[in-house]
Amino acid sequence: QVQLMESGGGSVQAGGSLTLSCASSEYSPSSWCVSWFRQIPGKQREWLAYLARNSGTTFYAASVKGRFTISQDNTKKTVYLRMNNLKPEDTGTYSCAARQLCSTVYGTHDFKGQGTQVTVSS
Repeated sequence: QVQLMESGGGSVQAGGSLTLSCASSEYSPSSWCVSWFRQIPGKQREWLAYLARNSGTTFYAASVKGRFTISQDNTKKTVYLRMNNLKPEDTGTYSCAARQLCSTVYGTHDFKGQGTQVTVSS
C-alpha cells in the first residue's frame, strides 16, 4: 500500500515562497506519476502540476506555470512543489496524489495524501 505524506505548508506573506514535499512510503513504484492539487474553500479542487517519475516529464496548469516548479529527489521517493511569488489567492490545502499514468483528475488517483495548509497574507 502506497502512503503519501505532505509537509512544508505554512503561512507566508504575498511574494514569498514555500516548498512542499510529498514523501511516499517504502513501496512506491518509481514508474508512477505524482500530481499536486489544491483545494480552495468554496472552489473545486484544482490540479496544479504532475511529474512522471521515470522520465522526469512535468506539466503545469496555466494558473501556476512559471511560478511553481515540481521536482523529485534522486531516490524518487519525494516529490517537491516549489512555489514562488505566492499570492493570497494561492491560499488553500495542497495535496499530492499518485497513479500509474499521469492525470489531471483527482478522483482517478489511486493514492492521495492528507494535505498541508498554505496561507498567503497580503
